[in-house]
Amino acid sequence: MKVIGLVSGGKDSCYNMMQCVAHGHEITALANLKPPLQSGKDELDSYMYQTVGHDAIQYYAECMDVPLYRGEIRGTPIHQENNYVATPEDETEDLYKLLSEIVKIHPDIQGVSVGAILSNYQRVRVEHVCDRLGLKSLAYLWERDQKELLKEMADSGVQAILVKVAAMGLKASHLGRTIGEMYPLLCELNEKYQCHICGEGGEYETFTLDCPLFKKRIIVNDTQTIVHSDDAFAPVAYLKFKHCSLLNKE
Repeated sequence: MKVIGLVSGGKDSCYNMMQCVAHGHEITALANLKPPLQSGKDELDSYMYQTVGHDAIQYYAECMDVPLYRGEIRGTPIHQENNYVATPEDETEDLYKLLSEIVKIHPDIQGVSVGAILSNYQRVRVEHVCDRLGLKSLAYLWERDQKELLKEMADSGVQAILVKVAAMGLKASHLGRTIGEMYPLLCELNEKYQCHICGEGGEYETFTLDCPLFKKRIIVNDTQTIVHSDDAFAPVAYLKFKHCSLLNKE
């Protein structure tokens, strides 16, 4: 099956694409939704989409050697009930518009790779959009044990770094560290404070610099740390990529 990979930059979207390939599917195109240019924002208050790291997503097309299609998040989370109903100006409709455009260009696409693990809100809305377009939602990570899953990601060659922290026990100094380096601490925070090991409660967000699907790896040359809240116990901070480059893989 030819598949669109929904990419946010996070570890989950990349690892789910790896699972799609392992199950015999082909990633034919990539789709990403970003903040509107005129907003001047790196991060939006979105229930659906990760936007931190959007300034480096363009490298994914060359890393994976497939076309990347991007749309802007113009809607907001208007319809918040469990069962989604198509609602004008809801952020879910931005995904529908983008996938509709991709399907017109690639009419042989049949599925969408979705990195959802625990968010029923996201899963229901992506499935709703897929149903409207006659596509199959492929979510191989859904409801996996998070402790087992994160270790599996790190061991499989997913080099994802923390690009946002927002939880007890996480600090701005943890930004830029890989999920492999952070794994022991994330397990410890789960035992102490019931934090989600994969960040499903918004504890942290990641950006993937390399994985087995990449033909080139992303090198981060310069970043800026933005601190939203300098709380002593649970500071909120994120990384802004100022300059990146690509390195060929042997």
